[in-house]
Amino acid sequence: NVSVNKDDSSITVTVTSTNEIIKYYYSKDDGNSYVENTSNTYTFNNLNNNTEYKIKIYGIDANGQKTQEYSEIIKTDYILLVNYIKNTVYTGDGVNGLYYHDGTGTYTNASQEAGDNSYRYSGANPNNYVCFGSDAATCPEDNLYRIIGLFDDDNDGIYNIKLIKNSRKAYAWDSGNDNTWSALEKPDIYSTLNTTYWTTLSNEWQNVIDKTHQWQVGGMNYSSTNTAKQYYDSEIKNQTGYEEIMPVGLMYLSDYGYAASPENWQTELYNYDNTTNTNNNWLYLGKNERTISRQSGDASNVFYVDRRGFVSSGIASNAFAVRPSIFLKSEIAFDGGTGSVEDPYRIS
Repeated sequence: NVSVNKDDSSITVTVTSTNEIIKYYYSKDDGNSYVENTSNTYTFNNLNNNTEYKIKIYGIDANGQKTQEYSEIIKTDYILLVNYIKNTVYTGDGVNGLYYHDGTGTYTNASQEAGDNSYRYSGANPNNYVCFGSDAATCPEDNLYRIIGLFDDDNDGIYNIKLIKNSRKAYAWDSGNDNTWSALEKPDIYSTLNTTYWTTLSNEWQNVIDKTHQWQVGGMNYSSTNTAKQYYDSEIKNQTGYEEIMPVGLMYLSDYGYAASPENWQTELYNYDNTTNTNNNWLYLGKNERTISRQSGDASNVFYVDRRGFVSSGIASNAFAVRPSIFLKSEIAFDGGTGSVEDPYRIS
């Protein structure tokens, strides 16, 4: 008899026999190669997750006779991409460009964290690429996305990964220059994201997106003195305005602010225009780019990232760069990759 225990990267087999076995032979590749061992328990380590292995086992008894061969296909468990990033990629603040925003830390400006227990990528060019919408061996450029961070918006311990498309197209936020966003009236950017972009995705890839995510679109006042944390507090933490439930949105102002390396987090986003900031913020595009944030108390202005790197507010009818942003379902599996642009994370 053989009992099996497995996880995402190992398979342990234990053999029991009424005969006296002096040697055991274990294979994970359908008998192409065997490991000889005197123990009736053996562990295959460093396996690929969510992968089938053809296990074969036989023994040699005290009389030199070969036992009956045991054969079984065993599939390793899959790793959630969320757990892979939290438990493997993140090993401490700043390692691999990841910061845990619990409000504490031993690095410069840790006191300026969002304090929402998110994990956010910061710095010039972290390995946070994901191939989304394609299973091609080489990920097409149009299918490259990047991870903004991991967010537990419901404070229930379940995280969703927020992606942003790496490429962009130019659209107006609203061609009528109206920044109203309510249950009865939505700007053009809503249909641009949730119809025009959404319908480019197959059903398979639509189904890995959290379609019921709540996006904060209540707006906030413009301030040239707000830091990333102050915008986060106004825009998300203390927001009491309208929330839109939809699959696709855009980055928040605070997403952009926290994508800069931490030494910049005390800098007003209006002053994110110097060489240090723009060269140490992976979200900086070098183009005028839309955010999902609308300006309260103004009928036509919405926030955007200026091509020079700073945050400003301007009329909604201008056609600026748009990069769709989505939240993946929490149960999405990690299928490999290192997160680099050449070897992005793969998911299923």
